[in-house]
Amino acid sequence: MLVVPRLPALTSEMGPLYVVVGVFDGIHRGHSYLLGQLRRQARRRGARAAVVTFDAHPDEVLVGAAPPLVCDPDERLARLAAAGVDLTVVEHFDAALRSTPYDAFIAMITERTHLDGILMTPEAAFGYERRGTPEALAELGRQRGFEVVVVPSFTLAGRPISSSAIRSAVAAGELDVAARLLGRPYAVIGAAAPAAGGVRLTFELPVALPPRGRYLVGVEPFGSEQRSATTPARARVDSEGVEIEDQTWDGVGRLRVEFVPRVESG
Repeated sequence: MLVVPRLPALTSEMGPLYVVVGVFDGIHRGHSYLLGQLRRQARRRGARAAVVTFDAHPDEVLVGAAPPLVCDPDERLARLAAAGVDLTVVEHFDAALRSTPYDAFIAMITERTHLDGILMTPEAAFGYERRGTPEALAELGRQRGFEVVVVPSFTLAGRPISSSAIRSAVAAGELDVAARLLGRPYAVIGAAAPAAGGVRLTFELPVALPPRGRYLVGVEPFGSEQRSATTPARARVDSEGVEIEDQTWDGVGRLRVEFVPRVESG
């Protein structure tokens, strides 16, 4: 998958693009469904399946604080690639982008490469004051030569899946619920350092953690091209974060800790 740092870095040879815009902060089952729809539409048109996402959660600008991560940014890119995305633009979200009208946002793409289509759900919207609705984008597409396809939102037991619901489940210790919404066990990725009782993880950004306690986990290095086998372990969540108990770590880099959806007592 080609990763483009900003929209201005797009070039003509990268197109044609079939685009979906979103935060994709969890890569949960709803996102997986949407990415599958994106692949199908892109193949139908002979275009590249493309995601435009952001380097920080928009809430950091919109409300002054970003919610805790439920998927590490590097893992997000890895999962987008595994989902068959051909190109991902990681746009910088700041006050200037917040005030950018939807048509100017689209022009940042169309002035640089061919935009073949946009995929949206009925409730999706972007641009200043979220005026870039499916209806508004469809009209813009008729003017500028791209199509807009609207697909139904993915639901589970009649309810939409959201990253905020996953955060709530993790915070409540309902790791089985979080795993069901994600389509995989919940995991965190942090920089590893030796500690008195094992290995301590530190995080550059706040991450969603379950309540204090001891958990069964699987541990593996993160970042290498070849994934290592997951090592079963126990981890303690406390006020300082996560410590993997009775483990040693002599290397440098980061570890991925996957929580088993069952809490140990004690």
